[in-house]
Amino acid sequence: MTLLTSLARVEAAAVGRAQRIRTVRHVHLGSRPLVVIPLQLAGEACAPLAAMVGDHPDKPQLLTVYEPRDRARRFEFAADLAEVILGHLDGYIPADPAHLDPADPADPADPGSREGVTADAFPDAPQLLVPNPSAARFLQLLGRSARFRRTDGEYPVRPTVPVLGRWLTHYGERAEMPGSALMLPMTTALAEHWATGQSDLEDANLAALLGWIDPPPGQTGQQAARAAEDPLLSPPAGPVTDPTFDNEVLQGRMQAIRDAVLSGDAAALHRAQAAMDAVIRDQLRPTWALMWHGYALLAALPEAAHAERRWKDDRRSFTAQVAWLREGGAPQARRDSAVAAAKRLARFEREQQRLAVERAYDDRLVMAEYRLTGEAFAGTVVEADPARLDTEGKRAKLRPWITVQTSDEVIIERGAVLASPDYPGQDAKVIDVAPVGAGGAARVTLELSGGMGRAKVAPAGTMPVVGDQVTYTTLKDEFQPLAKFPDREQTPWTHGGPPLEYVPTDDDAQEPWS
Repeated sequence: MTLLTSLARVEAAAVGRAQRIRTVRHVHLGSRPLVVIPLQLAGEACAPLAAMVGDHPDKPQLLTVYEPRDRARRFEFAADLAEVILGHLDGYIPADPAHLDPADPADPADPGSREGVTADAFPDAPQLLVPNPSAARFLQLLGRSARFRRTDGEYPVRPTVPVLGRWLTHYGERAEMPGSALMLPMTTALAEHWATGQSDLEDANLAALLGWIDPPPGQTGQQAARAAEDPLLSPPAGPVTDPTFDNEVLQGRMQAIRDAVLSGDAAALHRAQAAMDAVIRDQLRPTWALMWHGYALLAALPEAAHAERRWKDDRRSFTAQVAWLREGGAPQARRDSAVAAAKRLARFEREQQRLAVERAYDDRLVMAEYRLTGEAFAGTVVEADPARLDTEGKRAKLRPWITVQTSDEVIIERGAVLASPDYPGQDAKVIDVAPVGAGGAARVTLELSGGMGRAKVAPAGTMPVVGDQVTYTTLKDEFQPLAKFPDREQTPWTHGGPPLEYVPTDDDAQEPWS
């Protein structure tokens, strides 16, 4: 947690309302996202109990598993869920196959390699909104249990079940990528943009978090969050249900269904199932309303400039997965090979670095955090020489100087090369840092290079002029060549040697919890 975020939390607690810590929205929001709210049976690692799904606030669809401990019933639920999710995904796949490049040799054991199998990205991609990171992990676990299921032989499932499993696995893998919005947990997105007067752990409660951000009329954030702790008023947003609900309500409804099945009374079974649907719907409807409320709050913020770049990566990933499925590619392996894991980690680290820089460039509040740590400073241009030439060497080069007066403490050393969000692609070398009076103010002289063409005088608009407010920082998203990794066949013995060619088997579907 940064100093500014800590101060915002103190302010939120003092005024009784969450404080904005971002000026723009750093995640992409689709115009028609699919909201998925899963519930699981308590005490079971991957026993789906129900799900409420839909892409319109007024049209939620409830899917219920009346006997979650029955493996056959679980995969009947998965098939029903596949009908909804796959139908939504199909709406984003153009009929024109020109976007796909079936000739690209992707590695089935390396999920990341499939991100490069496209000639172009689809114009849009389906976005899944889930209440919290736990819901995203549950859907990924459900995908893992479904993607290896057979459609024939012993315990067959409907053909859509393994396809759903592969898509949920893909979305789960993308959710782990820094900056990805393909599957977006609502609590994560909201907490990124608002600071509340409660702890991070309490922010994981969607109702409490929204209570701080937008409390009901006449209530403070503390009061709204306290009311959200009542499971009768605000049932948990899943995937885990409230233990009291499980013991006092759900267990009785499930027992009534079992009794009706044993008695063979069809009418009693229908009534018992309807009663279970009713109590599950009561558990999920409050979260459904909260999800769309959170979506509206986020949508009201202007989108950050670099969010589109990250969304394009998501679209490219979605397009690549479509290509992989159309080519008959194998399901994702249960475990990455050593090389695939190293590549995946390298991508994570690279994207995390890019995300930090892009957020700072897009948002002055994020940049302010770096100003406090001395990694950036902001001020006013008091001197500018757009015609200065560097005459050292055989040929004179245009190297304008500017002097920036700042009240920020400048701890950047002479010779450091800085960048400005307002002039991307232009370097600024620190020539001198001169203190001005007391209080930490300074005048910083910078030498500019790049982004000014080949003229003898910097054209207007290519560099700051006297009176401009500017920001300079050590944060730079410089080009980095891809790390070199050995081919799978060249995996060193220290990492297990070359892995065997991955071929899915029936054993892949065997999980201790499935």
